[in-house]
Amino acid sequence: MTASMTLRRRVTASLAVLASAALLASCTGNTPEAVGEGGGGGGDRQAGSSNDEPGETVTIGFSAPAADHGWMGAMSTRAQEVADEYEDVELLVAEGTNDVNLQISQIETFINNDEVDAIVVVPFDGAALTGVALDAMEAGIPVINVDREFSDPNAARLTVVGDNYGMGHNAGEYICERIGDDPEAVIAEVAGISSLPLTEERTQGFEDALGECGQDVDNRVSADFTVQGGESATSNLLQAAPEIDALWNHDDDQGVGVLSAIENAGRDEFFMVGGAGSANMMRHIQEGDSVVEATVVYPASQAANGVAMARLLAQDKAVSDLVENEIPRRIQLYAPVVSEENVGEYIDSAFES
Repeated sequence: MTASMTLRRRVTASLAVLASAALLASCTGNTPEAVGEGGGGGGDRQAGSSNDEPGETVTIGFSAPAADHGWMGAMSTRAQEVADEYEDVELLVAEGTNDVNLQISQIETFINNDEVDAIVVVPFDGAALTGVALDAMEAGIPVINVDREFSDPNAARLTVVGDNYGMGHNAGEYICERIGDDPEAVIAEVAGISSLPLTEERTQGFEDALGECGQDVDNRVSADFTVQGGESATSNLLQAAPEIDALWNHDDDQGVGVLSAIENAGRDEFFMVGGAGSANMMRHIQEGDSVVEATVVYPASQAANGVAMARLLAQDKAVSDLVENEIPRRIQLYAPVVSEENVGEYIDSAFES
């Protein structure tokens, strides 16, 4: 990697850290000084603005898929942690489920509960949950759509998402910087659930970035965001591709299985870029004990931000660091690349696969 590329990555990493701190401050109403002094612990938040001062108690319904992998578990855990920081928030947490009909029923229960002031939804399937979300909005209950988007933007007052296209694009840019325009380079991709729009966006971003350096994806398989799925899909990929130069895996949870398949096959001729930013993969980056060289962060803080914003919506407040009088319609988080150069800045806040 050239000196200019190294400098650019360091600047990008620094800006990403600053952007994350600014978003946290904006959602919670903390000034940067208050964030630094408060330490983020539950129950001991120092009021940094009128947004942090206790207001009218609000009840927020929360529904998410089953915590069957580390990233989703961290999403739900961090949402509860943020709610616990506020004495004026009661979070009603529905049991995590991958059953679309059950999740619809959970939202209907929140709609019929006169105490619920806002609903935060991480849909298992955004399109399938759109109808009931529209029902909630029509009932006057603001819905915060997190991660997997509804098919109708009117189904949510606010959408909080990661940058799936940017995640793929940043992974592709990193690989381009490493292998350049070598016409013989073989690039592989282990995607997540192919039917999900977020997977399509990640793949499109990856392809677009590779195209900018004259590369393309030579071998692609899809898994299902699980360890078992990652191992099975990667085993098939390695059999089909006897030589690989670079591999991008969409998800670090399934990446545990991806690495297992690579190790079982005795392959180490390529480097791998992960996705989501798990602590497991960051330790591999630090220790240099595997093919993992980088990972692209997909923040597990999305639902936590959703809860913080739901509180502000229910209390008729705006985001303190914006000049607007209303909560925005959409918040999209950044997807920084974590490599050996900046892993120390991210590993302490990473989730465990």
